Amino acid sequence: MKSTAWLIFCVLLLGIPARAQKPAGQGWKPLFDGKNLNGWKPYGSEKWIASHDAILGESVTAKYGYLVTGKSYKNFELTLKFNCETEGNSGLFFHSHITGMNPKDGPDIEGMQAEIDPARHTAGLYESGGRGWVALPTESGEKAIKPLGQWNTLELMVEGNHIVTHLNGVQIVDYTYTPARFADGQIALQIHTGQHNFRIRFKDLYIRVLPEN
Repeated sequence: MKSTAWLIFCVLLLGIPARAQKPAGQGWKPLFDGKNLNGWKPYGSEKWIASHDAILGESVTAKYGYLVTGKSYKNFELTLKFNCETEGNSGLFFHSHITGMNPKDGPDIEGMQAEIDPARHTAGLYESGGRGWVALPTESGEKAIKPLGQWNTLELMVEGNHIVTHLNGVQIVDYTYTPARFADGQIALQIHTGQHNFRIRFKDLYIRVLPEN
């Protein structure tokens, strides 16, 4: 009894993530096993490690950094939790591809991004290598993110050119992607350029592949 109480106390005090919670329903598969980064590849010099059942991303050189899945995904549902330990900018990329390496800023990427930024627009959609912002959160959506140091749940549904995001249970965008420049590709986690001592954690990453149209 005492050991259980002590474990709960440590989780609350230190922010150690609890064991991953699998989404309800059939077909969900983990993108991260909580132990290592098998199935992912880092691009750039920023720090990506498996730590306390989560993926820790940390800026080192103040350049772009990406952690990219080895597989590509077209139509899918994805859910994850993220915790911005410091102010800064990150993102969940999908239908994306690393296109090269910029000596000044680090890796270049093209694709779609669900924004992650405690200051603004989290779960809004950005077309990287294209039009930039294509769908911004509503006023209520801008308020859905939790304060620094707390876990947020980000959900993404991509089916054809239909993209829907939710943040902490609040629908942020429901967007028809036309013309759809990027329709297939890898999933990637981002550390934005120009940041010093930025830290973000991801956990409970699950994906469910949907039929192709």
